[in-house]
Amino acid sequence: MRPRIPLPTTHVNQVIDGFLTAQLAREAVEYPPPPPVGAWAPDILGRGHEARTIPLGSDEEGEVAATLVRYRPDADQDRTATPEPQATLPTPRFVVLYLHGWTDYLLNHEIGPFWATQGGAFYGLDLRKYGRSLRAGQTPGYITDLATYDEDIEAALDLIAEDHPDLPIVLMAHSTGGLTATLWSARHPGRTAGLVLVAPWLEVQGAARVRSLSAPVVREVARAFPTRPLPGIDLGYYHHTISASREGEWDLVPAWHPENGFPATYGWLAAILHGHSAIAHRRVHVTEPVLLVRSARTVFAPAWKEEMASADIVVDVEVIAERAIRIADEVTIATVPDALHDVLLSPRPIRDLAYRQIARWASAYLP
Repeated sequence: MRPRIPLPTTHVNQVIDGFLTAQLAREAVEYPPPPPVGAWAPDILGRGHEARTIPLGSDEEGEVAATLVRYRPDADQDRTATPEPQATLPTPRFVVLYLHGWTDYLLNHEIGPFWATQGGAFYGLDLRKYGRSLRAGQTPGYITDLATYDEDIEAALDLIAEDHPDLPIVLMAHSTGGLTATLWSARHPGRTAGLVLVAPWLEVQGAARVRSLSAPVVREVARAFPTRPLPGIDLGYYHHTISASREGEWDLVPAWHPENGFPATYGWLAAILHGHSAIAHRRVHVTEPVLLVRSARTVFAPAWKEEMASADIVVDVEVIAERAIRIADEVTIATVPDALHDVLLSPRPIRDLAYRQIARWASAYLP
């Protein structure tokens, strides 16, 4: 048996306190009722969106499900696409499947109308233990292998095929979802027509040096205590920039997108770092064309600064651009000045530019 590295003790009390606090918080949270199984129903987003629960069996925390959301332009009484709405929409030529990020869910009601103007039928997937798929007693976002999401994605694609059996698939993903989508695409060459990554988390902050130093310890703790929360506190600065209750424009469901984020676990972080390492060492290759959409700059700071309202405060935009060119032979990088981490949640003039950039790429690369 390989000897184990001793567990770190510096933050033991903080970790235990954090675990107990997180556990009590999960038990106290009331989640909105999930969508039905086996049928589509109006979604919380409204505006022509419908949702459906996809059962995925069970794990050590109980029953597991994913949730597929679709946009129906014919049911949207208030279509506000970006760029300008079209009176007559083109017949869908492809399908877009969207994957969200960490402490996240499909919350943007503009993406579906936008893709409808480009000839895309839009679907969003809330992965297991996120958003519409999060259940009482579950550890939010918990996973120990990102390949587990293959089951969620395949189940979603099966349902999409019932609506659009012959249309090519485009994966669109944000942040941690961008890492998941990249790894899935590399494992399934030829399954999609393209990959759109919005500020994907392709490398840890501090890049390879930080990852190489932290990964061994993270792996050892994850083997023994995979659900143990990581030390550290999310001060809520990103939430501050997007929430309509603060400085942003977006109505967020608190149980699905809490101000201070979900407690990240060692098991989850070990899975993330494994994916980062595979990309850094060029073990990931996507055969389809890739679009990376990012902010023009990153601002990392321990205290709030006004610059955070016009920058990515989650990922290093220069590092993710460098990592992006490692994953495929055909990569387009679109830079959006003053954009937030989720570029498409930026203030209106800024996200309009992002949509125009995506539209140009789509017209060049998609069917």
